[in-house]
Amino acid sequence: MEEGLAPDGGHHDTIRVIARDDADYPPALRMISDPPAQLYVRGTLRSQDAMAVAIVGARRATEYGKAAARRLAADLAAAGVTIISGMALGIDGAAHEGALAGGGRTVAVLGCGPDIIYPKSHTRMMREIIRSGAVVTEFPPGTPPRPEQFPQRNRLISGMARGVVIVEGRMNSGSLITADFALEQGREVFAVPGNIFEETSRAPHRLLTQGARLVETAGDVLEELGWARGYGDRPSIVLRDDLERAVWTQLTLTPQHLDRIAALCGQPVAVTSRVLLVLEARGLVSALAGQRYVKRM
Repeated sequence: MEEGLAPDGGHHDTIRVIARDDADYPPALRMISDPPAQLYVRGTLRSQDAMAVAIVGARRATEYGKAAARRLAADLAAAGVTIISGMALGIDGAAHEGALAGGGRTVAVLGCGPDIIYPKSHTRMMREIIRSGAVVTEFPPGTPPRPEQFPQRNRLISGMARGVVIVEGRMNSGSLITADFALEQGREVFAVPGNIFEETSRAPHRLLTQGARLVETAGDVLEELGWARGYGDRPSIVLRDDLERAVWTQLTLTPQHLDRIAALCGQPVAVTSRVLLVLEARGLVSALAGQRYVKRM
């Protein structure tokens, strides 16, 4: 069944309504204790989406957290895993970005109607997700985002996945709610360790103390889920000279000011700046506001 939708500039201008007994309804979701009677879908759900991992976390995420989510999502997507997330700001958005950059599939589960873009800043992202994956919700068209709908949405994120990776989250956050749903549904729970001085590290660190699998690479997730066969290491990064190697060595996933990087390298600021521009052009470095830089992994 399809419902009309005003064109949004993409190729999909309809919403499909998939009932629980339809063949296209995600099998894993059908098995949870309270599956939705129907789903509203834009884009396409495929049988390969059964091999899915959810990556979720803080909206007010650190640059480290977003870089970690992008890297994990890109590498998992490149290995054929569908990335599930909630299209929120912060970690969710970074996970979708990584999956798209990795050339794979990603599914966004919304806490509002399928015709509502929330947040508005993710308008372009939503169109890209619809083209290469799907946007899914149990809320009918026209339903605005309300706070009480997001915990309800989170059970679908975990329900569609074989495992859930938590990348940053404060205590009593939606990240922990999703992890709780995952445990209830028999899904694997993973957590990425964070900076001990950041509040956003509290949720993943709590999960690690409770037995969640520590994740540093996509290989950790693939191995735990039994999908590691044929998965190789990421190609090595090629640095062209000693100066590039010196600058790269000092970069981390925590933003650092240009002056600090130059001092650590023992190079003039102007020279360090030129090297950073070259590394940025090659996709190895991200430039942030205030002359701060982070390593892209």
